[in-house]
Formats: sequence, structure tokens, C-alpha cells
Amino acid sequence: MRLAGKTALITGAARGIGRAFAERYAAEGARVAIADIDLDRAAATAGHIGEAAFAIELDVSDQASIDQAIAAVAERTRGIDILINNAALFDLAPIVEITRQSYDRLFSINVAGSLFTLQAVARHMIARGQGGKIINMASQAGRRGEALVGVYCATKAAVISLTQSAGLDLIKHGINVNAIAPGVVDGDHWDHVDALFAAQEGLAPGEKKRQVGAAVPFGRMGTAADLTGMAVFLATPDADYIVAQTYNVDGGNWMN
Repeated sequence: MRLAGKTALITGAARGIGRAFAERYAAEGARVAIADIDLDRAAATAGHIGEAAFAIELDVSDQASIDQAIAAVAERTRGIDILINNAALFDLAPIVEITRQSYDRLFSINVAGSLFTLQAVARHMIARGQGGKIINMASQAGRRGEALVGVYCATKAAVISLTQSAGLDLIKHGINVNAIAPGVVDGDHWDHVDALFAAQEGLAPGEKKRQVGAAVPFGRMGTAADLTGMAVFLATPDADYIVAQTYNVDGGNWMN
């Protein structure tokens, strides 16, 4: 129960990694706001978790939606102690085929969405005067480029940089900003990624997942559950002296 008495807002929490974070946080004693653009699915996830969770509609590309969601969570609880910026989109294309529509969409969600959700929650935390923990979701894709994944890699590199800047700026308010960089994580997200690679590279469905899983030094793709320990740690007092860092949780794919 390391998060007992804490309230966490998790974006993109209706499924996948965000849902795994929400389930683990609830098990650790936190009250969890399941924030997602799909309110029905968020409500189903909250119902599965039980009384420790509740659903909030949130579109991180819309400032009014961000502000309304944070106000709703603050009104329903004693205040937000933890934010996990998890909502994100993925796309791929060769450099000569990238569209402005894809670029704008990914940067709107992955970068601007993270920044302005972080900003709004930080303002709330500063006004409360009790500090807080903000955890951004980066990626191994933010550590280096990939031939077909230029825009997504760029968004996640921006998240790592944003984590550093926000961490240095907000620690004077007792707000720790850090990030997690997963590797290849099996689930709905990678089913989508696998399908896109299959179309681009002429692979059979599932073949890209097999290839990337075999290449992980640990010996397999990650799971959402593999990430939850770091998400809990960064939200506890054990991480109070950790500022502006991005932690790889990727089975050994990338070494700083």
C-alpha cells in the first residue's frame, strides 16, 4: 500500500499500459482517475478495478478538455498527487511519405498533450502546496531514430527533453518530473504496430512482433505489467531525490 491516500490521474488509462498502471496503483492504495477520450471504455475499466477508480473523459489535444478533467478530479478528491502522461498515438511511414496530417496528429497528442496536461496538473499541484509526482511515458524510440518511424521517434525524443526541462523547473515546488522509456510491449498497441510494419515491409501478421521479441536481450517482448513497478517507485517518497530522469524498462534493449 505504498500509494495509500494518494490520488493519481492517468491519461489513456482505459486499456493497455495505462490500464495496467491504474490496476497496480489501486492495488497500492491510490485513488485513480481513469482518464481517456473513450469514456465508455474508461468507465468499464474503472468498474473492473472497483471503488478505488473512477472514469473521466479527457482529450489531451483539447485544452478545455484538459482543464475540465483536472477540475473534475480535484473536485471529486482532495487533489491530484500523481500524474501519468500515458496517452499517445503511433504511426509509421518512409520519410518521403510522411504526411502533415500524421505529423500534426502525433505531435498534438504525444508532445503537446503531454506538455499541456503536465502544465495544468503542475499549476494545480503548486496551488495546493503539497508537491507531487509527474511521470511521462517516453519510449526507446525516443533514444534513437528508426527508418520508418521518424515522427513517432521525434515525439518521444521531445518527451524526454520535456521531462528534463519540466523536472528542472518544477522541483523547486516539490514536484518531481521523471519518465519511463519502455521497449517493445506486447498488447493492443503492438498489434497495431505489427500491422503497420506488415503493410510496409510485406511481412506476415505477427512476424514483426516475433522479430522484435527475439531481439530483446531479456528474451521476450515486455508486458504492461513489467512497467508497473517503475511507475509505482517513481510515485513514492523513495524517488524524492530523482529529478528529470528517463528510465529504460525494456529488457536490455537500450543502455544509457
